[in-house]
Amino acid sequence: MYNQEKKNGTKTSSFGTPGRINHDSSQFYNSRLYEGIITDDKVKHIENKIPQEYLNKHFCHSSEQMNELPNNSIHLMITSPPYNVTKEYDNNLSLEEYLFLLKNIWKETYRVLVPGGRACINIANLGRKPYIPLHSYIIKDMLEQGFYMRGEIIWNKASSASPSTAWGSWLSAANPVLRDIHEYILIFSKNTFTHNSKGKESTITKEEFLEWTKSVWIFPAVSAKTIGHPAPFPEELPRRLIKLYSFKQDIILDPFLGSGTTSLSAVKNDRNFVGYDTNIKYIELADRRVSEYKNQTKLF
Repeated sequence: MYNQEKKNGTKTSSFGTPGRINHDSSQFYNSRLYEGIITDDKVKHIENKIPQEYLNKHFCHSSEQMNELPNNSIHLMITSPPYNVTKEYDNNLSLEEYLFLLKNIWKETYRVLVPGGRACINIANLGRKPYIPLHSYIIKDMLEQGFYMRGEIIWNKASSASPSTAWGSWLSAANPVLRDIHEYILIFSKNTFTHNSKGKESTITKEEFLEWTKSVWIFPAVSAKTIGHPAPFPEELPRRLIKLYSFKQDIILDPFLGSGTTSLSAVKNDRNFVGYDTNIKYIELADRRVSEYKNQTKLF
């Protein structure tokens, strides 16, 4: 009985199923819950070449216009937008202005991604009076742009969360305030859920795949002083996304480059990169980090 089930795979049943490998979910997706919702399309996989002079480069201008990149040329986008909370690199935009900026960049990201290309957005929600659910605004805008949502990862930063965050009213129901120890990583695809794998090489291990396909990731944040940027994300974040959602030699884009952690992780994992930032100081920082790593590897 066990061998027969393993051979044939599992399928949706009235009480669920413990297995997931070779799972037949057609009954679930044919239910009325998915009625009228577009599911995976069969599309032609198109990949246009980026001119060599633009590959593995960082550009100092807004990613609202990524003119260096042809349509259908990027395999994976990873970014963490500035949170517009009056940090050094923010422009102090209104919420409407901020979301309009992001929409323009999501539209341009959609253009440059290959069919099946993925977009991964790291975002935290803000404030308490009231709470601003940025992740829900971004999900709405990405879906309206035409992206398919693949899921969301909860990045649990508990081990590095600040103990000084306000509690609101101490030991009282008057105004207790939740202390966020997590951020979101939102995952989307263009046109289809399947990334073209013909002739491509995965670099993820069995153990990594089993652990990183879980929807909660636990690793610490990184010090701003250590990196030299007001809000860097740890290298572990793009490393996991790159290995899980791209193949060797794929091209990774970060439209909010910051300190260049996405590009650095791309190089370390045998991928190519392109990045954008409007601050020349951060372009220089990203260039330096990538260059220093390349120089170190040449010594060994």
